[in-house]
Amino acid sequence: MNYIVIYDGNCNLCVTLVQVLESIDQGQLFEYVPMQDLEILNQFSITAEDCEMGMILINTKAPEFRWQGSDAAEEIGRLLPVGDVFVTAYRGLPGAKWMGDRFYEQIRDNRYTIFGKRSTTYHSPYPVGCKASLSEEKSST
Repeated sequence: MNYIVIYDGNCNLCVTLVQVLESIDQGQLFEYVPMQDLEILNQFSITAEDCEMGMILINTKAPEFRWQGSDAAEEIGRLLPVGDVFVTAYRGLPGAKWMGDRFYEQIRDNRYTIFGKRSTTYHSPYPVGCKASLSEEKSST
């Protein structure tokens, strides 16, 4: 399965976390789209208003399966090697999910004030369609 991570490409925290995820995954499971790329978001029927609620994770094999905000962060964690153990433990702690959701909302709503805003939008080296492009390049050589 492959997933698309939609992130705020102007947020310093968001970009740093995407870069960490890129270094772990190396484009094997996740592809990335900044929320500022409205053309690609339109392909998934995602509006700028949708993005105001936080990062979005889409299952490319079944695009109707989407997670947003802290749920997306948890699902990404669950999909990483050994991540399921930590996410399961987190979800099992009484009140942790509720507190995590509130914490995410505070960070989301104040991210530029707390972490700053980039002067240019970050575009991942693993964008949507990257694997198809790489496969086409290999088959043409």
